[in-house]
Amino acid sequence: MKPSIAHKLAEVRDRHEELTALMGDPEIAADASRFTRLSQEYAELDPVVRELAKLERARRELHDAEELLDDDDPMMRELARESREACAKVADAVESEIERLLLPQDPADAAPAFLEIRAGTGGDEAALFAGTLLRMYLRYAESRPWQVEILSERPGEVGGYKEVIVRIAGSGVYGTLKFESGTHRVQRVPETESQGRIHTSACTVAVLPEPTEVDEVAVAKEDLRIDTYRSSGAGGQHVNKTDSAVRITHLPTGIVVECQDERSQHKNRARALALLQARLTDEARRVQVAERAATRRNLVGSGDRSERIRTYNFPQGRITDHRIDLTVYALEDILEGNLDQVLEPLRREHQADLLATLGE
Repeated sequence: MKPSIAHKLAEVRDRHEELTALMGDPEIAADASRFTRLSQEYAELDPVVRELAKLERARRELHDAEELLDDDDPMMRELARESREACAKVADAVESEIERLLLPQDPADAAPAFLEIRAGTGGDEAALFAGTLLRMYLRYAESRPWQVEILSERPGEVGGYKEVIVRIAGSGVYGTLKFESGTHRVQRVPETESQGRIHTSACTVAVLPEPTEVDEVAVAKEDLRIDTYRSSGAGGQHVNKTDSAVRITHLPTGIVVECQDERSQHKNRARALALLQARLTDEARRVQVAERAATRRNLVGSGDRSERIRTYNFPQGRITDHRIDLTVYALEDILEGNLDQVLEPLRREHQADLLATLGE
């Protein structure tokens, strides 16, 4: 195990012990929101700590077995060798599980996803291939099983789709399909090709997590500057006599709201805070929409044939994923929805990259 991972485990164990003590504090137990947050963090760390205990036990047993390898009794030495091999296997398996548990989790992995397929270069053949891809994903969704809803579609002139967007809901949809985003290239002989020439076309696929509703943005008191001043305009006897108007500045964003409609400073303050909350929430929602649009552009590229993550070669019956140099001669099987044979290697490669980053 790399020193950096061992250090991370020590931090996890210390925090786990700290959380155990905090959750036993009567004052914290009485604070429902804080107790819930701590409980959630504890639930995330507890599996790691349990596996760490297993690893330490396996290492102790491995150490005991190695000490017996020098025993005078040949039978005892043989038993020690067998025990050492068994303990080493257990330790390796537990260590791998610990590394998996330590991997940073994408909170969007469990979310439903929007699957967007668009015909790229290739004209009618690209639209037909878009239909082939949609059928493949729908078959895969049926095998999970996931729920699929077609949100919009623009059929191609001779079949397939110029564009189709579906929503897929179920367990771990986005985490499973997120590596499908990019340009998918197809090489095959179109039905309209009389001379049997192979044509190359392309479609773009984008897989986007369904955004959660934007919660009300938390507003900290230290982020606010609140000024009071005398109301102007109509207002009867209170105008220019009391500082009832309120101006609130949200320092992190620079958003300023004012309210002077009420004669009461407290009412104006409450209305101004409500307006500020609404503006901050709306800003967060607009940022989320903009991020989703930017993500889509980054995911799919231009749809040109040269920008491809995967090639579907019909004459050779193969699929090649160019990101991990994976070639599978099971084209028909995969198009029938048996996608795990290409999705699983992508997931393993992604985990390996995360582990390398964690080790650094």
